[in-house]
Amino acid sequence: MRAWVCHRLSEDRAGLRFEPGWPEPPSPRADEVRVDIKAAALNYPDLLMLSGGYQFKPDLPFVSGVEASGVVAAVGEGVAADWIGRHVAFGARSGCLAERIIVPIRQVRPMPSGYSHVEAASYMVGGLTAYVGLAERGRVAAGETLLVLGAGGGMGLAAVSIGKALGARVIAAASDERKLDAARGAGADDVLRVDRAAPDFDALRDSIDVVFDPVAGNLLKPAMRTLRWGGRYLLIGFVGGMPEPFATNYVLLKGIEIIGVRAGEHGRRDPEAGARAEAEIERLAASGAYRPYIGLDVPLDRADKAFAAMADGSLVGKAVIRIA
Repeated sequence: MRAWVCHRLSEDRAGLRFEPGWPEPPSPRADEVRVDIKAAALNYPDLLMLSGGYQFKPDLPFVSGVEASGVVAAVGEGVAADWIGRHVAFGARSGCLAERIIVPIRQVRPMPSGYSHVEAASYMVGGLTAYVGLAERGRVAAGETLLVLGAGGGMGLAAVSIGKALGARVIAAASDERKLDAARGAGADDVLRVDRAAPDFDALRDSIDVVFDPVAGNLLKPAMRTLRWGGRYLLIGFVGGMPEPFATNYVLLKGIEIIGVRAGEHGRRDPEAGARAEAEIERLAASGAYRPYIGLDVPLDRADKAFAAMADGSLVGKAVIRIA
């Protein structure tokens, strides 16, 4: 089968190769299914895994991709036969940039009503992190003001939509007009163009209840000063690199909470809470309150183009790879 395989770890993605004859997966075992993949979506962890920079480090060689959609083609013992032929979305720790995959049935869900395979492949990872961050960890309440950094990316746009669904006033910050336009379309009340090299948040100083930050880097220190007394800073990731040191007495003086958000680990440590969060994302998707923004759509043999767009920061929304 065709697949994108990481053979060695490398900062420049030189270890990632398109393999037209990669071995087929085995037959599904108990409580597993085989899915013929129709589309897969890229997420920032996919990029990090290629250099060994992510918390989860699969053994080499490994097939990239953590989020996809497809059709169930075979089931293992303990899985009802009527799953065969169903159109589904699913997540995996790796392996989605291939034509077929074996996954546990617990990781598989029916596609949201009205979604294409491209949309179904790309709604859960970003949506789940946004929901766990905002609703569970950040405790965003109706009427509060939310600042979303990196608001032109797939996860940032999910945070904009889900923040609006939770009743917040949402300010979206991004680096160019295309990304700000996408944020407006996702429901942002206001937008702010930010130069990552010299970010300026002075206009928002002491006015924000919650910051959603998947960028960090140079943005973290000035963005933290936007928080009012008792504000919450949701640290999602480090797309912009590690932040420079800052005076932690500011956190004390303003009563600020700095909260780390790992949605996948949240669900692994508390499966019931994880299931509730997934159900809420599915509800928001079905209602139309949240829908992924697809900024790039390429065939499987051009997935390198999607990785490059994510790496250089030019990607708006999600990159999806069509497989069948």
